[in-house]
Amino acid sequence: MVLAIFKFDRMEWAIEKCTEIGVTRIIPVIARRSDAHLAAAAVKRHERWQRIVRQAAEQSRRSAPPEVAAPVKLKDLSGVLPTGELTRVVLAESEEDTRLGGVLQFKPGEVVLAIGPEGGWADGELSWFCEEGWIAASLGNTILRAETAAIVATALALEALQ
Repeated sequence: MVLAIFKFDRMEWAIEKCTEIGVTRIIPVIARRSDAHLAAAAVKRHERWQRIVRQAAEQSRRSAPPEVAAPVKLKDLSGVLPTGELTRVVLAESEEDTRLGGVLQFKPGEVVLAIGPEGGWADGELSWFCEEGWIAASLGNTILRAETAAIVATALALEALQ
């Protein structure tokens, strides 16, 4: 999961819950709409996020916690993604025709989801994702908070992959 950096208490909650339901990797990303002070403090939060996933993995009786990568800028994301056959989906509230469930129905294998910050991905960021081969999809007609979107998208992806 690629998770744009947003308010830390909410982000930590999303990290904890996504760990409990089964996410295997979290890559914090500094997006254009990530608050500057949060982006600056993200490097210091990395250790805390690792502790949160360890505790959440224990709580949910997972054999191993997910990896939490060091925060990266969006333009550097391609360098930290795993190689190989991946379905890469960016959640975009502007996407009207493609739903996440529909994309995952026909794309078996490993899935990487990109969840935007509060206010969503900027237009330039969505263009970048498209140029990099990501599929834009939505979670429906309602606008969800970033932490809610992360949990819902993770649950839908895990259900589709079983």
